[in-house]
Amino acid sequence: MCETLLGARQGPPVSSGSHGLPHPRHLQISSPHPHFVLQVIILVHWLLTAWGCLEFSNSYAWANFTILALGVWAVAQRDSIDAISMFLSGLVATILLDIIYIGIFYPRGNLTDTNRFGAGMAILSLLLKPFSCGLVYHMYRERGGEFLLHAGFLGPSQQRSAYQTIDSPEAPADLYASPEGKGYTPQGY
Repeated sequence: MCETLLGARQGPPVSSGSHGLPHPRHLQISSPHPHFVLQVIILVHWLLTAWGCLEFSNSYAWANFTILALGVWAVAQRDSIDAISMFLSGLVATILLDIIYIGIFYPRGNLTDTNRFGAGMAILSLLLKPFSCGLVYHMYRERGGEFLLHAGFLGPSQQRSAYQTIDSPEAPADLYASPEGKGYTPQGY
């Protein structure tokens, strides 16, 4: 019953333990659906942002809720690389914005319980964002996105294309060679 609830599948039939259940190493737990994971990320960050707005408002709320709207777009457009890449880049940007915003506007004195709770939820949201970025980046790669941090400006690219430069290491074919392998001498006019 537990395997059914967790989405586990039994591996090949092997000898079971004394209680009739398969050995734990033969259970394969399937990964959750990627769209479900994205929905959970959005829900958790929406809840933490809403609670964080108890203490921080205005630009904190605008930045985070705008990025969450991009996340809803990424859920709606399940195959769009643009939607998931915009959500990922927005999450990365809000990490920096949240650090600055919390650092500037964190209350220094007389904290009520509500203020402390709101600040704590904003900090918890900030701490969870790198983990969320990792999960969203994994979904970005699953949708066909390429590695974002291509350092082509640091050196030559390792990618090969059909285009060859003039100073190609391969020797050009001799256009004037005859089929017998002897050189052809062009005649003057």
